[in-house]
Amino acid sequence: MRKLLVVVAIGVVSAAGVALADEDIGCGWGTIMWKGQSGVAPKVLGATTNGIFGNQTFGISSATAGCRGHGVIKGDARTSMFAGANIDRLSRDMAAGGGETLDSLAQLMGISETDRPAFFHLTQRNFGAIFPTEGVTAGEMLTTIHQLMATDPGLAKYALS
Repeated sequence: MRKLLVVVAIGVVSAAGVALADEDIGCGWGTIMWKGQSGVAPKVLGATTNGIFGNQTFGISSATAGCRGHGVIKGDARTSMFAGANIDRLSRDMAAGGGETLDSLAQLMGISETDRPAFFHLTQRNFGAIFPTEGVTAGEMLTTIHQLMATDPGLAKYALS
């Protein structure tokens, strides 16, 4: 409880220019509390803290808690959230060349059913580039996937510009 109160105090006095937002879980006290931690559990706990206490809304409107009140809303936020919550399952599916979680990611990315086998093959063939180390974040994983798709003639239309 004491740690939570300290985090709340830090969030309230955060300067508007501070950029602590995590690309997977956003900004808020959960992001501040779990800063520096890696893996699914801290990200889920951080996102849950941000969501349960509604502090992202407050942080964005007041430019505190590591949030900024300006900027562009990214269309791939759902994809990023899904990838962050399922990165271990995605890793297994990519290594295997397919699976339910990877299929769900493909759906979120707007990849048509007819192009999914090529997408699955691309992620399996480039697994080492997508997951070069154990601590790869969902954001890094998605960036690499989009870079790889941009160089593939059949999948380039799905890559973010």
